[in-house]
Amino acid sequence: MWMFSGKARSRGRAFFFSSCLSILWLALGAGPSYAQSGDATRGEYLAKAGGCLGCHTEAKQGATPFAGGRELKSPFGNFYGPNITPHSTRGIGAWSEADFFRAMREGRRPDGANYFPAFPYTSFTKISDADLKDLWGFLRTLPPSEQASRPHDLPFPFNLRFAVWFWKLLNFTAGNFTPNPAVSPAVNRGAYVVEALGHCGECHTPRDFLGGLKTGSAYAGSASGPGGGKIPNITPTALAKWSDGDLKEFLGSGMTPDGDFAGGEMAEVIRNSTSKLTAEDLAAIVAYLRTLNPQ
Repeated sequence: MWMFSGKARSRGRAFFFSSCLSILWLALGAGPSYAQSGDATRGEYLAKAGGCLGCHTEAKQGATPFAGGRELKSPFGNFYGPNITPHSTRGIGAWSEADFFRAMREGRRPDGANYFPAFPYTSFTKISDADLKDLWGFLRTLPPSEQASRPHDLPFPFNLRFAVWFWKLLNFTAGNFTPNPAVSPAVNRGAYVVEALGHCGECHTPRDFLGGLKTGSAYAGSASGPGGGKIPNITPTALAKWSDGDLKEFLGSGMTPDGDFAGGEMAEVIRNSTSKLTAEDLAAIVAYLRTLNPQ
């Protein structure tokens, strides 16, 4: 049996407790952790499909990508996209992967408070676990930016976060995308890209006086889109004269069948998002749009 002096025992106890504290510190996630989860390269593609750059980057020359500050005007006030770089205090560097999942799936902050539905978690809730992991992996690779997120400019009572609980009861159902067994894999893929990643319905579907989507008129267009602009109908009624090639060309370059080009917010969506998609995903989007209920 080994015998230790009192001084040695004291050093041993100090080492033991120090080790325990270090392990506890890591287990609790103290301080920002930059460990990646998922495939960051694939996550970059998903971020483009989701249009993350547009909402989380200021609309000015030289703006830092994903550092926040982009203004979104609405009938309820002005919202500003937050910094989503992995900065420990100004961005989401102190978040855990579970925090990210909660935000995307449930529309809740790490402290449990509700996000305002200007953040389209009503669509993002449908994103698969694997894709969320890859998105998270990509966001952790971004250069941390010290730019502070700008507070929303909302009048009373629209600035009350607890009131969002009532809005959610009326307008939000959490849950993954469910493929339709009655349609082809291409149509299901297109539905997933349009409904979940691309959240196209958030702009192309009219809203009621509370800001909830009128799901009975899905993709029928809106008279008051982001910034107050008019958003077109994209159901088969409006696209009847567009060939599949016309639609792919528009989503890839912004050019319409008559030689005109998309403008406003759609031009930015095409530049940052749809033009970056694979030919297979563009074909899937077109296939899905053809199946929408005509409006």
